Amino acid sequence: DQVKGVLTLQGDALCQADVNLKMPRNNQLLHFAFREDKQWKLQQIQDARNHVNQAIYLLMNRDVNYQFKTGSEVLKLMDAVMLQLSRARNRLTTPATLTLPEIASSGLTKMFTPALPPDILVNFYINLNKLCLTIYQLHVLQPSTTK
Repeated sequence: DQVKGVLTLQGDALCQADVNLKMPRNNQLLHFAFREDKQWKLQQIQDARNHVNQAIYLLMNRDVNYQFKTGSEVLKLMDAVMLQLSRARNRLTTPATLTLPEIASSGLTKMFTPALPPDILVNFYINLNKLCLTIYQLHVLQPSTTK
């Protein structure tokens, strides 16, 4: 109930995002949307596509009349192709974990109108077949003599 979002993904780009965030402290409802002139490229999809393209390149990088000479030559090619396909799958099934400073410096926060408050960070990523939105609200910890 705290976060609701509608995201539109076209290919490897998030072209629209509407996010409603209910602030727990004051029950205030905040609304943010992507600026009209902005799209956010999802690096995971670009990386996965690059791995698939590399697998296709490995398969197509032979003369049409090429004849394999040994079974081990075929296995070596298939191992290389399967490695690229496995990397593509892993990129989509195991999202990279970003630190808060990496998220803050990614430029994603500049995509929204109105601007996000300085204590809010957002991140989008693919996990299996889902497009995920995470929102972080940062709090300054008061100095403590016991910690």
